[in-house]
Amino acid sequence: MIQSLLIANRGEIACRVIRTARQMGIRTVAVYSDADADALHVREADEAVHIGPSPARESYLVGEKILAAARETGAEAIHPGYGFLSENAAFAQAVKDAGLVWVGPNPSSITAMGLKDAAKTLMAEAGVPVTPGYMGANQEPALLAEEAAKIGYPVLIKAVAGGGGKGMRLVEAPEAFIDALASCKREAASSFGNDHVLIEKYIASPRHIEVQVFGDSHGNVVHLFERDCSLQRRHQKVIEEAPAPGMDAATREALCAAAVRAAKAVDYVGAGTIEFIADGSGPLSADRIWFMEMNTRLQVEHPVTEEITGVDLVEWQLLVASGKPLPKSQEDLTIDGWAMEARLYAEDPAKGFLPSIGKLELLEFGEAAEDDFGRGRIDTGVYEGAEVSPFYDPMIAKVIAWGEDRDEARERLGEMLEDTAVWPVRTNASFLVKALQHPDFAAGKVDTGLIGRDGEAMAEAPMPSDEVLEAAANSLVPFSPLAGFRLNAAPARAAWFSLDGEKVEIALTGEGSEEPDEAVLVTEQGQAWLLTPWRRDGVHGGADASGAILAPMPGKVIAVDVTQGQAVTKGQKLLTLEAMKMEHTLTAPFDGVVAELAAVAGAQVQVEALLARIEEAGE
Repeated sequence: MIQSLLIANRGEIACRVIRTARQMGIRTVAVYSDADADALHVREADEAVHIGPSPARESYLVGEKILAAARETGAEAIHPGYGFLSENAAFAQAVKDAGLVWVGPNPSSITAMGLKDAAKTLMAEAGVPVTPGYMGANQEPALLAEEAAKIGYPVLIKAVAGGGGKGMRLVEAPEAFIDALASCKREAASSFGNDHVLIEKYIASPRHIEVQVFGDSHGNVVHLFERDCSLQRRHQKVIEEAPAPGMDAATREALCAAAVRAAKAVDYVGAGTIEFIADGSGPLSADRIWFMEMNTRLQVEHPVTEEITGVDLVEWQLLVASGKPLPKSQEDLTIDGWAMEARLYAEDPAKGFLPSIGKLELLEFGEAAEDDFGRGRIDTGVYEGAEVSPFYDPMIAKVIAWGEDRDEARERLGEMLEDTAVWPVRTNASFLVKALQHPDFAAGKVDTGLIGRDGEAMAEAPMPSDEVLEAAANSLVPFSPLAGFRLNAAPARAAWFSLDGEKVEIALTGEGSEEPDEAVLVTEQGQAWLLTPWRRDGVHGGADASGAILAPMPGKVIAVDVTQGQAVTKGQKLLTLEAMKMEHTLTAPFDGVVAELAAVAGAQVQVEALLARIEEAGE
């Protein structure tokens, strides 16, 4: 049995692996970059090794540094988590060549499933249904455009080495194809070092359903049923659940059997996920579900499977990597209840989901009322006082709820999110609550386009209730028992306050405070707001009408689409900034002229750096 384990990852997943390893009596080793010197996974591990500067390409993505850390600490095995090097066949082989245990599938399995085009060909040969599309080696833009036309629009352009929604573009008309192809290839090259793409038919009402599979070195392969990950924003999963709504026994049996065939086709060992796309325009049926890809690692959403099966998937990974057989046979695995997971991110939905970075001065997670009918779980890699860095994915936590049925799980998850409070970093908690309350989601009628259609209302900035505001405001004004006094009537008065920089008038129903606070943090609906007395000379935010285009966060300018002196129209694309593993487009705030252009493609910029300035024509 493995006695010591190095986790080649960071954040939530590193903490998750450490938790199970500790329960199994396994010594753990963390690795960390400059930005993560005081991170939670570093604090929780038995030992930690510094592996380089903050950018992942100089630390977590450098296999040689990981191996050196393992040698330095005497670690016997390496767990890659998800992301980073988890699906890198060359690194997996290097681990084995170094005489260490790789907690993951064989490198040959990673290679077989690592390129989407080759994987689809292999799956078709194994009798697994695949979506129609082009998977050829010819990458000439003109030919790819021709193939897209043959398939019929809309189509998806997908990086063959992609994953997690990266390197993927939906194209709905021929005239948009070339620009989308260039953007997709650029992102694929940056994220995966491979810009080859495939084209596949886009299913109009798609559902994303995946099956958890597990194999051991003794030839056993089982499935742990399905998850539904259809609620997505720009191909990134938002809320996941298990089992899938509307899944009948016959369809489940066919789908899971296909997943097991897929795993056996590559002699799969360890935890893996077979992802399918289903036609959601009608009831689920086996003849309208097709293979998309295989993720040869543990998934972000694995907790929902754990919650309905009672299986610790990380424990199984460590047992299988140690040469043990699977602890359970297929007949031993059953579904118990329903589970949902929401990804709580440090981002501001009201500002286009821009990542929010900074110190977590307040971090309080909502607790589920654990009883005989349900429970809650928080998987996180941060703590109150920690920093949300611009260098990595801005996930704060995974919030998971279990219930006896779907409604119980959904309601419990909503309550946990509503009771979450984070400050001053912004989160998507309110967005998640609104998504859970959407009539279609509540009814189990979900496809991957739901947020695209109705997400604008979900992303609107919430406001605290009058009752909460009034209570907070009363703590900011001096005690005055006679203020607004009228015989036989409640005191009636109001005052002006700044709520996150916006001037608001709030009725004061109490007597005020004998020792008024300078500011009050108002928390409700999973959100937080700072309430202060209004000051005439203060700076309270609001839109900047000067035309200055400032960097919303630290990042890299990857494209500049205008020149100095060029006339632009409101909403026209000016430049693209890459930050927090995402591309952010900055546009003209009004019609005018590019009076100043400081942005240079390839340059690194800091938050609020001046990138450009737009002047109205005639200024």
